[in-house]
Amino acid sequence: MADRVHPRDSSPSSSEFKPPAPSSPEHHPRPPQSPMKPPDSLPDKSVPPIPGTYVIKIPKDQVYRVPPPENAKRFEKLSRKKPRRSAFCCCFCWFLGLLLTLIILAGIAAAVLYLVFRPKAPKYSIDSISIKGFNLSSSVPLSPEFDVTVRADNPNGKIGIDYRSGSSVNIFYDDVKLCNGKLPVFYQPSNNVTLFVTALKGSGIELASGVHKALVDGENKGTVRFKVKIRAPVKIKVGSVKTWKMTVKVNCDVSVDKLKSNAQILSKDCDYGVDLW
Repeated sequence: MADRVHPRDSSPSSSEFKPPAPSSPEHHPRPPQSPMKPPDSLPDKSVPPIPGTYVIKIPKDQVYRVPPPENAKRFEKLSRKKPRRSAFCCCFCWFLGLLLTLIILAGIAAAVLYLVFRPKAPKYSIDSISIKGFNLSSSVPLSPEFDVTVRADNPNGKIGIDYRSGSSVNIFYDDVKLCNGKLPVFYQPSNNVTLFVTALKGSGIELASGVHKALVDGENKGTVRFKVKIRAPVKIKVGSVKTWKMTVKVNCDVSVDKLKSNAQILSKDCDYGVDLW
């Protein structure tokens, strides 16, 4: 069976149908492209950034200030001094530690010596006094002479005392020095009592009227008080070892009955000590 074909009543007008006008290649639409896959890896060489102006925001805790040049130089100087200070502090600490160690060792040695030798202080006193040169009946200057017998007692069993040169013995009346002299140089062994006589002389002693009157009154009453001061440099000997030089100080208040060669001691009171340096 054949299809029927019906003819058109009229042909299409030019206004109704226009064939598409040929266009230039520039206006042809591009054919659709398939989506590109991203490359598996970036190229090795980094692409330089495009020149321009950028604004970068950095957190406050990551902002670092650059100091001005003068502060930078000062910082360099201070940083260079730090090693010297640390070295000085280290040496100072070592010195303090060494000093403390030496002090502790010296204390231990002193304690051992004390326990071994049991040192005792020597004792001193005035045994007798012979007086000359006091003529109180005239106003001429005095030239007094004293012969003083000193008793030195060393009670130590293992310690000797070496009396050195440079000693002094002075006698005063009411703060007026009347005469002076020296102790003999000698060595006193342990457990020993030594008596030595020292001659003291004075010349041209002028007494004030008050001092002269007091001296005359004391002799008339039979009590004249003098002060004897002794300073003696010594070295302590322990076995074969001698210490440094120390000074023995003896101060005695002595009362006599008259100002004659046969004067008798009525009372005496001596105190003594040692200057270690």
